[in-house]
Amino acid sequence: MSMKKSAVQFVDSPEQREALDAVIEKYRETEGALMPVMQQAQGIYGYLPYEVMKVISEKMDVSLSEIYGVATFYSQFNLNPKGKYKISVCLGTACYVKNAGGVFDRLERVLGVSNGECTSDGVFSLDATRCLGCCGLAPVMMINDDVYGRLTPEEVDGIIEKYRKLA
Repeated sequence: MSMKKSAVQFVDSPEQREALDAVIEKYRETEGALMPVMQQAQGIYGYLPYEVMKVISEKMDVSLSEIYGVATFYSQFNLNPKGKYKISVCLGTACYVKNAGGVFDRLERVLGVSNGECTSDGVFSLDATRCLGCCGLAPVMMINDDVYGRLTPEEVDGIIEKYRKLA
C-alpha cells in the first residue's frame, strides 16, 4: 500500500486529538462503525491525514489498508487538506474541448501543486472535476463559490493574484 503524505505538515491540537479519541471511544464496540468514525475524524481535521488514519487503525483494531481503501473508494473523503480557497476546474467534455486542460496546467504551474493537493501555506487547493454544471461557460473553474467561465490559461495568473491579496 502506497500512501502519499501531504506536502502540508500535519499538526494536530490537543483539542483535535481529544475529539478524535472521544469519537473512537464512542464507536469502538459498534459493528460497522468505521465510516462514521472516518466522517467525524474528517470533520475534526478537515481531511483524513495518514496520521489520523493510523490512530483510527490502532485504536479500532482495523487494518490501515482497510481504512485507506474506504477513504480512496468514497469521494466524500479527502486525503489532502483543502485550502482556504478551493479551486475546482472542470475537465468534462465541453470544458476540455475548449482548453480546460491548458487552464489546469497553468494553475498547477502558478500554484506549484498537482491535482488534489494544497499549497504549503494552506491558501489554495486544486482539484479536477468532471462537471460544474456550467457547460455554456466552458471552460469553467470555481474558487469556493465564485464561478469563472470562458477562461484562457493567460487569465489564471491575475485571478490567483486577486485571491493571494485577500489571503
